[in-house]
Amino acid sequence: MIRVGLVGFGMAGRVFHAPIISSVEGLELAAVVERNSDNASQRYPGITTYRTLDELLADSSIKLVVVATPNATHYDFALQALEAAKNVVVDKPAAVSSAQISQLLQLAGGIGIQYIPFHNRRWDSDFQTIQKVLHEKSLGQLVHFESTLDRWRPGRSTREWKDDPEQGGILLDLGTHLVDQALTLFGPPESLGAEVLRERDGEGANDSFTLRLHYLTGAAVTLSANSLSSLARPRFHLRGTKGNYWKWGVDPQEAALGKIARIDSTDWGKEPPDHWGTLCVDTNGSMVTQPVEPVPGDYRLFYAGVRDALLGNGSPPVAAVDAWRTARVLEWALESAKTHRDVECDWSAEPS
Repeated sequence: MIRVGLVGFGMAGRVFHAPIISSVEGLELAAVVERNSDNASQRYPGITTYRTLDELLADSSIKLVVVATPNATHYDFALQALEAAKNVVVDKPAAVSSAQISQLLQLAGGIGIQYIPFHNRRWDSDFQTIQKVLHEKSLGQLVHFESTLDRWRPGRSTREWKDDPEQGGILLDLGTHLVDQALTLFGPPESLGAEVLRERDGEGANDSFTLRLHYLTGAAVTLSANSLSSLARPRFHLRGTKGNYWKWGVDPQEAALGKIARIDSTDWGKEPPDHWGTLCVDTNGSMVTQPVEPVPGDYRLFYAGVRDALLGNGSPPVAAVDAWRTARVLEWALESAKTHRDVECDWSAEPS
């Protein structure tokens, strides 16, 4: 049994990490760091509550530390945990810059412990289904891939740090997910162009972006998100030489996790038929439209992979270098937005 210490019990800790860790065989949610409250112990009786990270790191029984705190703290908290010889999972972004991620990656590698980014949306139902559609080549040659996360949040965030420009705004918040998914599908781009904006009233962090990743294959990859879409666009839209695929709505796991302490449902991650994506392809000169039954999503697979990696039974479910690549794309996006031009992607400094 791997005993896990969770740092932070806000939305990330309470909704994502705690219930998923508690649902994976071989992992025990043993302790949490809450500075002023006891919310975790009320939801998980028997758990130990620490008031500081130092107290958690002094617990020799804790073998994995999960950092689920505001973005600006990710680097410092992960660094302290690694220096205490604890394996670490860090909620996205793994740090606020590629330089910080590189430092943590090399530190972990040098002492033989794990530093694993929580890029959980690789296990979204819609993304798993996209991978299946592309593998089956139902669309022919892919010419355009569009991934969008639209929201209607016109006011300031109730979590003040989300409006802090130093903590990255929506570009680091949702952009990390969209870029990681794109890199998983298509690999590192040759160049990119971007707009990164503040659209809501008042000063604060960016709340809208559009990224265009350019590949030698010719496929156009567009990633975008904003906070002022009362009518959302499709979550995914793929166009190919044989047809198109559309998918509206988001993976159901986040909404479900907000209501539970652990996963018990045998239907976990399944989307109802009215949320399925639609495939429309040219079949012998006739357009055939049909729903696509989705692959169930399952965030537990991330933490099952973490468990196996710590036991020496496999590689981490997300490599730390993947977080570095994602961070570089987001940094180039900011450069492109500032200079109003496309930016060449130089991958020569990639850490090993």
